[in-house]
Amino acid sequence: PRVRRDPPPPARQRPHVRAMDSVSILGARTGQERGQDARLSSFIGAVVLSDMVKTTLGPRGMDKILHSASSGELQVTNDGATILGEMHVENQVAKLLVELSRSQDDEIGDGTTSVVVLAGALLAEAEALLDKGVHPIKVAQAYDEACAVACEHLRSIAERLEWSRDEPDVLVRCAATALNSKIVNRNTDALARMCVDAVLAVADLERRDVNLDLIKVEGKAGGRLEDTRLVHGIVLDKEWSHPQMPKELTDARICLTIQPFEPPKPKTKHGLCVSSVEQYDEVVAMERAYFEKMVADVKAGGANVVLCQWGFDDEANHLLLQHELPAVRWVGGGEMELIAIATGAQIVARFDETRPERLGHCGRIHEVPLGTTNRRMLVLEQCKNTRAVTLLVRGSNKMVVAEARRAVHDALCVVRNLVRDDTIVYGGGSADISCALAVSAAADRIAGVAQHGVRAFADALEAVPAALAENSGLSAIDTLAALRSRQLAEKNPRLGVDCLDAGTNDMREQRVFDTLVGKLQQIKLATQLCKMILKIDATITGAAPPQH
Repeated sequence: PRVRRDPPPPARQRPHVRAMDSVSILGARTGQERGQDARLSSFIGAVVLSDMVKTTLGPRGMDKILHSASSGELQVTNDGATILGEMHVENQVAKLLVELSRSQDDEIGDGTTSVVVLAGALLAEAEALLDKGVHPIKVAQAYDEACAVACEHLRSIAERLEWSRDEPDVLVRCAATALNSKIVNRNTDALARMCVDAVLAVADLERRDVNLDLIKVEGKAGGRLEDTRLVHGIVLDKEWSHPQMPKELTDARICLTIQPFEPPKPKTKHGLCVSSVEQYDEVVAMERAYFEKMVADVKAGGANVVLCQWGFDDEANHLLLQHELPAVRWVGGGEMELIAIATGAQIVARFDETRPERLGHCGRIHEVPLGTTNRRMLVLEQCKNTRAVTLLVRGSNKMVVAEARRAVHDALCVVRNLVRDDTIVYGGGSADISCALAVSAAADRIAGVAQHGVRAFADALEAVPAALAENSGLSAIDTLAALRSRQLAEKNPRLGVDCLDAGTNDMREQRVFDTLVGKLQQIKLATQLCKMILKIDATITGAAPPQH
């Protein structure tokens, strides 16, 4: 007979666990994107922003009109940092590109557009690799290896400049390269010469250091760009407080004060009740005594010029004129500090603290008329510290002046970088193409998945020369193919895009230079940003602000 066996006991059931995706731990106003969706939205935002500023690259680049919705003001510029800084960006990774451009501007002062274009190209190439199934960490590691190869190759093709204070022509050409892509390109040579003279005036060549704070860039609308000039001194957009004060002073002993020419006021709320004519006359006499004591303290300290950070009323102004003490009111805090450095003065907080040793010394102060208008500016020349200079930028309107000031700032930063490190590479995209060839050759020696990432990095390096060719009306594909072939055949890393139709692709003959430190910074910053973005696998919106 068949033996009946009892069925086995049922297996121990695990407690029911809900899927993690169905559990919501985020607030109602918080959303998130995960995985491929998060990466796709991140890459799209960065690539779109990169394509937007790509058309401004190079001497043939186009300008952008920035219209402020709140104030209604207009700006016309092709400066990458300005365009990105004024834009209202919602995409999270696009905001990182804005910060990337600002970092390049703060550290180097030039190449703000190129670094964004390079970062966008790196992310576009990474997106293609991720679509093929390559892990983002592998792509990031490959980018890191390729960045090291590119930086090493840049150092190998770099050249040192031979220049001196008496022969700064090479510095002038480097500054002109930075100015060629700006609105001031029709007056490039003169502005480049002024920028070099300004930097060399404040530079300490023994320490190879430049303090750009000693260079004041002042802009004034109403003239021509050719009227821009370099003043070996300080230019103040101010006039004498009284029109009858002398228009020119020599051997000026300047008192810089932050105390206003007015009677002292208590810090608490107060009121004054005047019930008779005698009491009113007494108040007027008391105020006049205060003013006269202030003027007497300044003159007793040996000063014959007063620059005040605050304003003063007509009575004090009249007393200053009577006592032959020229004065300027409403001088800004930054201008006060610059004047103190230039003249060797100490800023005094009270008039009774005025001493001869605290005064600044200036050989000449005079007013400069601006065109046919009644506006004038004060110029302080022959200062005690002759290293302080001012670039007075002129232009037909405020937009031209603002763009010219931004261009001058870029040129000053380029010359400063060359004073610190006189190593250059050649521009026109020649260094980028040479690095792309070196990285591509290194990819052939790498086995595994990393080879694809290194080769993608090489393709991304050609984004800048491709943009230069497109903006110059050339075919990017034909131009890059020809330059690659010629660089390999001639072993000449100086061959770049002929943006100005000069008839030669040799950037040494065209005298188009880039600083080595600026080019290295572009590649390193763009690579670091891409590595950080590649590690993103979720985007959470509505998160609490970070705690500082």
